[in-house]
Amino acid sequence: MSIATEIIGVPETLDHFQSDSYSPYHFFSSEQWAKFRADTPLTLTSDEVKRLRSMGDPIDLDEVRRIYLSLSRLLSAHVESSQMLFEQRNRFLSLSDVTKTPFVIGIAGSVAVGKSTTARVLKELLGRWPSSPKVDLVTTDGFLHPNAVLQRRKLMQRKGFPESYDTAAILRFLSAIKAGQPDVKAPSYSHLVYDVLPDEYKIVDRPDILIFEGINVLQSRDLPAGGKIVPMVSDFFDFSIYIDAAEDQIHNWYVTRFMRLRETAFRDPNSYFHRYASISDAEALEIAGDLWANINLKNLRQNILPTRPRADLILKKGKDHLIEQVALRKL
Repeated sequence: MSIATEIIGVPETLDHFQSDSYSPYHFFSSEQWAKFRADTPLTLTSDEVKRLRSMGDPIDLDEVRRIYLSLSRLLSAHVESSQMLFEQRNRFLSLSDVTKTPFVIGIAGSVAVGKSTTARVLKELLGRWPSSPKVDLVTTDGFLHPNAVLQRRKLMQRKGFPESYDTAAILRFLSAIKAGQPDVKAPSYSHLVYDVLPDEYKIVDRPDILIFEGINVLQSRDLPAGGKIVPMVSDFFDFSIYIDAAEDQIHNWYVTRFMRLRETAFRDPNSYFHRYASISDAEALEIAGDLWANINLKNLRQNILPTRPRADLILKKGKDHLIEQVALRKL
C-alpha cells in the first residue's frame, strides 16, 4: 500500500476509481452511453459492418448504435473545437497561410482485443459526417523493425514490445503529418509473411483526421536529464482511446483466433505460420497458450495495460466481446 493510500485512502487502481471522487474519469454503462448519440444518423449498413469487423469480433449494427454513434458525435465536437482553437491561435499570433493540421486519434490496447475493428468502424463513420472529412487509418505494424533486424538483435520473441518498433520512424511520420506535409509515407506490413514489406508504403496526403492504431501507441518513456525535448508518440494525439478487457477474456479471444486462423490464413503456403496448419488441435492449443503466456500476456502486463490511464476514453469489453462500460476523461 502506498503512502497516499494510507493517508487519504486514494484507490491504487483504475478499477476502484468508479465510485471514488478522485477518479479522473466519468463512467457510463453501455446503455447510458448510447443515449448520447442524440440524432446522430446511422450511416453504415449491416453488410458494411460485417466487412469491417475482424475475425471473431461479433460487432453488429446494434453495437454501432449503442457505442459508436455516441463516440462519433463526441469526436465531432472535439474536431470542431480543435479547428476553432487553431484559427484563434493563428489570429492571436497574426499568422496567415498556415496549413491546417490533421486531428490525430490514437487507439491502443492488447492484441486480440478488437482495436482494428474499432479503428475501421470509426474511419467509416467519421468519413461520412456531413462535412465529408478526409479520414486515413495507419497502424503501427509497418513501423516494426524487419524480422532480419529483430533476429539480429535477438528480439523475435519480443515482437510487439516497445523495443521492437522503430520509434524514431513513428515520430518522424507523425511530425510530418502534424506539420501538414503532403504525401507522407507509412511503411506497410504483411500479416501473411509476418514482416515489414520493403519498399511498399501507404501514402497519407494531408487528411482532416488520422487514426493511428497500435498496441503501444500510448507508451511513455524515461524523461531525459537537463530538460531535453524528447517527444512521445502520444504527444501528437488530439484524442486517445484504449480498448480494454479482462486478461482471461483476451486470452480466450487470442486462442480462439489462433485456432480459426489454422483453418484459414495459416493454410496458405506463403504464411509465416503455415507450419501450424497441419499439427493436431491439442498441439495447436498448447502452442497458442504458450505464445499468449510468454509473449502477449507479458507485453500486456508490462507495457500495454500501464498506459490505460493515459487514454481520454476507455472502452471496456465484456466476455461477449461487446462494450459494456465507457470511461471518459473529465475536462
